[in-house]
Amino acid sequence: MTVSIVLYGIKSCDTMRKARQWLDSHGIGYIFHDYKSQGVPPEQLANWVAAVGWEKLLNRAGTTFRGLPDADRQGLDEARAVALMLAHPSLIKRPVLVRGSDVTLGFKPDIYAALFGVE
Repeated sequence: MTVSIVLYGIKSCDTMRKARQWLDSHGIGYIFHDYKSQGVPPEQLANWVAAVGWEKLLNRAGTTFRGLPDADRQGLDEARAVALMLAHPSLIKRPVLVRGSDVTLGFKPDIYAALFGVE
């Protein structure tokens, strides 16, 4: 059985480029989903939140988060964070690698190597 791999992120992001280059150089096939241009279906975001938690999924370090009004950044809970991520997909940490039911956030070559069983 082949497990489909979907890499979610933003095309112009440097970390995304590194992740895509790593997958390509190791011959690992994947589907790329640019959530800045294509959005993220609410049910997909709900799956990620269930898998990794909204706190890890929300990118608080980026310029999009820093550019939000103070009222949006204060007192966040899951519902408010999810609504913000749906409205501003750039708030979602990237990349999000979905392999079957597994969700991996961010890109580190050693983590990807362990995940795919390559060196």
